[in-house]
Amino acid sequence: MNIIKRSGEEMGFDITKIISAVHKANREVESAHRLKPEEIQKIAFHVEEACRKSIRAMNVEEIQDAVEDEIMKAGAFQVARAYITYRYKRQLVRQSNTTDAQIMTIIESQNEEAKQENSNKNPLLASTQRDYMAGEVSKDITKRFLLPDDVWDAHEKGLIHFHDADYFAQHIHNCCLVNLDDMLQNGTVISETKIDRPNSFSVACTVASQIIAQVASSQYGGQSVSVYHLSRFVASSREKFRKEVREEFAEAGIEATEGQMNRIAEKRVQKDIDKGVQTIQYQVVTLMTTNGQAPFITLFLYLDEAEEGQERDDLAMVAKSILNQRILGVKNEQGVYVAPAFPKIIYVLDEDNVAEGSPYWDITCLAAKCTAKRMVPDYISAKVMRELKQGNVYTCMGCRSFLTVYKNEDGHFQFYGRFNQGVCTVNLVDVACSSQGDFDEFWKILEDRLELCHKALSARHMRLLGTKSDIAPILWQNGALARLKKGETIDGLLKNGYSTISLGYAGLCECVRYMTGKSHTDPSATPFALAVMQRLNDACARWKEEERIDYSVYGTPLESTTYKFARSLQKRFGIIEGVTDKNYITNSYHVHVTEEINAFEKLKFEAQFQRLSPGGAISYVEVPDMKDNLPATLALMRHIYENIMYAELNTKSDYCGVCGFDGEIQIITDAHGKLVWECPNCGSQDQGRMNVARRTCGYIGTQFWNQGRTQEIKERVLHL
Repeated sequence: MNIIKRSGEEMGFDITKIISAVHKANREVESAHRLKPEEIQKIAFHVEEACRKSIRAMNVEEIQDAVEDEIMKAGAFQVARAYITYRYKRQLVRQSNTTDAQIMTIIESQNEEAKQENSNKNPLLASTQRDYMAGEVSKDITKRFLLPDDVWDAHEKGLIHFHDADYFAQHIHNCCLVNLDDMLQNGTVISETKIDRPNSFSVACTVASQIIAQVASSQYGGQSVSVYHLSRFVASSREKFRKEVREEFAEAGIEATEGQMNRIAEKRVQKDIDKGVQTIQYQVVTLMTTNGQAPFITLFLYLDEAEEGQERDDLAMVAKSILNQRILGVKNEQGVYVAPAFPKIIYVLDEDNVAEGSPYWDITCLAAKCTAKRMVPDYISAKVMRELKQGNVYTCMGCRSFLTVYKNEDGHFQFYGRFNQGVCTVNLVDVACSSQGDFDEFWKILEDRLELCHKALSARHMRLLGTKSDIAPILWQNGALARLKKGETIDGLLKNGYSTISLGYAGLCECVRYMTGKSHTDPSATPFALAVMQRLNDACARWKEEERIDYSVYGTPLESTTYKFARSLQKRFGIIEGVTDKNYITNSYHVHVTEEINAFEKLKFEAQFQRLSPGGAISYVEVPDMKDNLPATLALMRHIYENIMYAELNTKSDYCGVCGFDGEIQIITDAHGKLVWECPNCGSQDQGRMNVARRTCGYIGTQFWNQGRTQEIKERVLHL
């Protein structure tokens, strides 16, 4: 049985520490009020039993709360006061320096929470440890100086979550859509080096890889780029190779028709495309940014972004190369091809590719094959998106954050070069439990919590105001997001719709179950769920009207925070069946992972909630191995096109480096009650020699997860 220390380190439960602490408090009071040794022993046993019955490892604060409760149950109130006083004094000592212990456990790789904070960061690497160390300092500064006390207190209690507090001390933002077209066509500057317009597709890909790395190191969220912006350089490669072939034939004195020479040139064009795509694939997975991970990058594949004709056909060639290379995968240390986490790929389904016989049906079939094997691409329905986004089709940032629709000063819709300022999430489950089932009280508490989120988001906005473009030239001066002058502030990009700021929400499923006693999939409970979502949108609309800032409702992709919220709920309200009895809560509006529901029904049901999550949403269906059932995969893709804006298929893609097993790695419970990954073939539990890829929150994770998220992954039911 393990516990979690304040530093985040996991260690075995030691009953003697409880006995010793109570004895110290006991000695502080007069003998007439002291506990007997056997009473102290009984208190310690009761606490030990509570820890043993817990569905997760309890932390030190929870254990000390339990000790206080047991002392008071024994009627030893003076001993309880002495124990509380001792705790308070120790707390004051810790507050004099709140970071040292946690930093040391990070350096020594003993901090279990940090080790599982991000499923795409390896906590053993020096670069990751450096980022986490800086993050601890930033969180300490944020807590003590930068955030209002009531916001931080609500964050600590799990009422809300102030995202990315480990980066808040810096004047940096969340995620963006990189204006790669401007940077490549008009040139840019990388690390004070002028980069002119590339003369071929492969060179454009090399430059794009450097841009992606620079952008990732200048913000803390995901970024997306359009593959069309790259495919425009296929024409440059074609022109270059046709000229080369003509010259080579002339020098050799070989007569050939224009068609013959063009066919030879076209083969070189294809090789250049494959070379460029491979550059991006391998650069992205091998680059290490300053935040200790590969760039969180999404490639947007929308065929109709290119003009019909040769330009669109060039984009189609690039799309095929991207999908074929992703199907192949990348080699791990053993030389075995496995599924990489990045780049994430989004493929747009539209009339010219979604039905058999359509012009680009072959690419859609290739996408289906890729999804069945490597879990990407994900799918955007152009049909549904046009309905929701004023006729526009564009990519999200990172895993699900969508920009609001915006027209620039020329009256044209603009998406690339824009960004998100940050996120704060309301814990809807806590709102419900705090109301004790009273609907009037629920709406009142929700308004209070939304105002806390508003206060937190205002702090994010104010933190960015006055930021000078010099802080990240690649973003603000050299075209990724703007072309500002040196010394100019980014203030003009923070209002009037150019950027967004996100009100996140989590646990709608459990919230509705507490308030109605039913799943939000139940027709009698769905209206309440939709009403909650509408209330979030109303708040954002009100704030936007008052401040000219684009607040938007965002279906939060909880990763480590799902465990934090679950622990906070259990501490505040105990174990409530169907509500707080898991070590996780449900992401955004999703159907609970344990609920039996057909894949087609799930997507259609969740579509109505995506409409109320304009700032970001994604739905998924959990499917078995689909490699030998591509017709079913294609049927799901067609269903996505007809019904929901953004969705994905979750399968598995694992490898055991100990025995070579390439089936599904299992999650089991070990002797300490902890969930661990185990190869079903050889029994190895060595995570360092496993390649496990699972969809976490819209993106693929490969570095394992905390106990809450691991339980959620274990309990997912198949929808097909």
